[in-house]
Amino acid sequence: MRRLEFLIVGLPDDIRRLVEIGEFEQALARIDRWIRDERIPELMRLRLEYEKERLRRIEYDYSLSREEAFSKLEEEIPDLNEEDFEKWIREGYIDCRLINGKLKFFRAFLPNLFRFCEEAEKRRVKKVDEKREKARKALHEHVDQLIELGQKTGQRFLLPVKNTVRMKITVKPGVVPVGEKVRVWMPLPRRDPLQPEVKIISAKPDPVHVAPESHVHRTVYFEQTVESEEESLEFEVVYEYSVRGFYLKVDPSKVEPYDESKEIYLKYIAEEPPHIVFTPYLRKLAERIVGSEKNPYLKAKRIYYWITTHVKYASAYEYSTYECISDYVARNLKGDCGMQALLFITLCRIVGIPARWQSGWYINPYLQSPHDWAQFYIRPYGWLYADCSFGGARKKEPKYYEFYFGNIDHYRLVANIAISEDFDPPKQHIRSDPVDNQRGEVEWRGGNLYYDKWSYKLELIKYEKVK
Repeated sequence: MRRLEFLIVGLPDDIRRLVEIGEFEQALARIDRWIRDERIPELMRLRLEYEKERLRRIEYDYSLSREEAFSKLEEEIPDLNEEDFEKWIREGYIDCRLINGKLKFFRAFLPNLFRFCEEAEKRRVKKVDEKREKARKALHEHVDQLIELGQKTGQRFLLPVKNTVRMKITVKPGVVPVGEKVRVWMPLPRRDPLQPEVKIISAKPDPVHVAPESHVHRTVYFEQTVESEEESLEFEVVYEYSVRGFYLKVDPSKVEPYDESKEIYLKYIAEEPPHIVFTPYLRKLAERIVGSEKNPYLKAKRIYYWITTHVKYASAYEYSTYECISDYVARNLKGDCGMQALLFITLCRIVGIPARWQSGWYINPYLQSPHDWAQFYIRPYGWLYADCSFGGARKKEPKYYEFYFGNIDHYRLVANIAISEDFDPPKQHIRSDPVDNQRGEVEWRGGNLYYDKWSYKLELIKYEKVK
């Protein structure tokens, strides 16, 4: 089951209680006992087998000791004391949990602490991030130009640039036995209305396969045999692609009803368990958000406004550890870019608006990072964009806040246009990220290689404006 649909199965109560109180070792033993019970349905067996892997991945996310966490925070707040630290733990601002009797801290607890705790943010020694400031300025200047040119010309796709990118994956020594074959998938830009031209310049070692430009998770696939337990394995691809911004002024009065017999409607209003699921809560929430509104464009806008004003950005755990991301975001009112996108997609589909995933990287000349956003379909305009995290970060800047409902900048690399689909060729073991693909995937005959076994790096070699 490529989508991990078995995550819709709730854990038996005795196992869930052990997981919740952090008794992972006991939970693993209890899981093995349940798996030996011949009465359990196949779906439950798959869920229990995966829970063993999920618990290992949770431990990876909660990898910091108390001493390590305190030391990291002390670097940001030099006058930090034990009372402050304990208080922020009690108040829920510092993300930690007991695992097998030890208090462990989320490896990305710091940015979330400063996002949610005003007291900590005020005491933080501010470090000017010049790259981030330059990136933000460049983005806003680009959006200004995009809006101005779009309004002047009436064209949708504008201000093309050509990016040359190098991506590298390095597999650590000794993680796969000598003589075994390592399999690697690296994300590639797909051909897309935003990206009309894509070209691979070089790759090493020679790729075994390059997925078609139209593939929903486009990848370049490598194989390499381990020859030494002391040497790392390196995989690299260099490519160039052109990408454009998108701007369109929508007139809500001209929006047309959907033809509900068309595939584009049927496919993109359906559930995709486990993360796009129409739970009773999400159905009620969608109903409350859109109210009596009938216009699809205005319904989608209400959903965008609700998410960007109610959900705070937060660094996330690995997606493979969540049971239902859209429901999690709606219950906890926090999530990263992709989690907000999944909630937007789910709520849109519930109210009959076709919506889908899009992701890859944010490629700004000054800053590059993995990024996810959404698309929604409005007749007669076609596919429009919704970047809830970028919009939500700009609520106090109305021009940019409104821009990210319907439009998109050209600082994008689109590698994925769906979630949880098979690669080409398919992966044999459960992916490190079973939802998305931005960092790549690695496996061998004996199993998946998780993120602690390899590293990745993406580098923007050249950014060139195209006339």
